[in-house]
Amino acid sequence: MHPPVPDGPGRYGETAFPPGREGEDERIDLGALAYDEFSLARLRALGAGPGWHCLDVGAGTGSVARRLLGELHVPSVLAVDRDVRFLAADPHPGLEVLEADLGDPGFDPGRFQLVHARFVLMHLPARRELMARLAGLLAPGGVLVLSDAVDLTSDAVPASPYTVAMQAMWQGLRDTIGTDVTWVPRYPQLLHGLGLVSVAAEMYVPPLLPGSPISRFWAGTWDRARQAMTATGLVDDADVDEAIRSLGSPGCAAMSPGMITAWGRRPGPG
Repeated sequence: MHPPVPDGPGRYGETAFPPGREGEDERIDLGALAYDEFSLARLRALGAGPGWHCLDVGAGTGSVARRLLGELHVPSVLAVDRDVRFLAADPHPGLEVLEADLGDPGFDPGRFQLVHARFVLMHLPARRELMARLAGLLAPGGVLVLSDAVDLTSDAVPASPYTVAMQAMWQGLRDTIGTDVTWVPRYPQLLHGLGLVSVAAEMYVPPLLPGSPISRFWAGTWDRARQAMTATGLVDDADVDEAIRSLGSPGCAAMSPGMITAWGRRPGPG
């Protein structure tokens, strides 16, 4: 029998997905393998490169930050997370590491040509206020780039072990830490409302294939979120196990949640 699940508001990295749990860095890196190429292509298209000083919020294991330095040749990236053990374990020239909480009223690390946050705001109930705070960290001409999940498994899709587990995961995370992906498609309107210009957005859905990084990511995520998922009453342990097995099956025919990336620039020369 599982212990009781906290009835929110818990926090990502504490109530769910603690970094001290063995293999958490590997789970994060599987997500990076699924999404980094798409993220880097967008940052490159927006002009990130020499002369850009960048802020990566909720940097995780630092894959985007290190690729900004190594491939796009930005001179510096400040990588911020509430727990920096994975960042500190792999230093890189130009990579600065700051252990801090975006929700701290005193959080003000400077002004940047790029402010980037991926899979961060969706887990934070004060997301509107924090989006405004991130926009305030832009230098004139700087660009804010936000990426979060959009759920493409809905009631219109025939029920399967995969869809049932995915719906239970979102509900469980919402109940325990306040995760909410339903508002993510509003990013462009919200960025425009903050006074940013050249606002646009795009979506990427990685292919859900047996053994692929995204399939392995969801398998690990469901295993770690099992307690929150079963507490919803939508699934039990056997259902979660069946869903995990289905991800490795050639018969799995489903669409992974995608990632919406939205961006906007602060007016001014840059």
